[in-house]
Amino acid sequence: MNYLVAVLPDRMQAEAAYSALEKEGLPTNQVDILGRGYKSADEYGLIDPNQQARKGAKRLLYWLAPFGFVAGYAFNLLTHIYLFPAVGDVGNHIIGGLLGAASGALGAVLVGGGVGLSVGSGDALSYRNRLNAGKYLIVVKGTQDLTRQATRVLRQFEPENIQGYAEPSGA
Repeated sequence: MNYLVAVLPDRMQAEAAYSALEKEGLPTNQVDILGRGYKSADEYGLIDPNQQARKGAKRLLYWLAPFGFVAGYAFNLLTHIYLFPAVGDVGNHIIGGLLGAASGALGAVLVGGGVGLSVGSGDALSYRNRLNAGKYLIVVKGTQDLTRQATRVLRQFEPENIQGYAEPSGA
């Protein structure tokens, strides 16, 4: 499946472009308008970068917190640093492990969340930002020939951006 996304500055141009695509014979069930008064990014299924970042942070947390605990415990065991002399050897090792687990959790949030937010969303974040700015998207999905035909029609409206995507094959 191929996708074509065109960014148009206002509702009038988006509706005119949709009508032109309709007149050109493109099936209306394969053309969508996203923007105020039409489908939202969530309804269409654009990836929410915040959700992806949370998922990435959670995935890393499952690995880094236990690893951090073991590393913190081992570090305290080897260095014999007494943070609280009153709790004894084992207590200080456990406190070292807890501090290591906290460091691992912090790393998961910063790396998993930050990288997921900046990289994991692809172009979805820029499209969401444009929708939030009051712009409209025309999305055409279908064969390569259909998206090529839609590109020819949409170029007449001088979109701010026009981008084609090919869905990766399952193989």
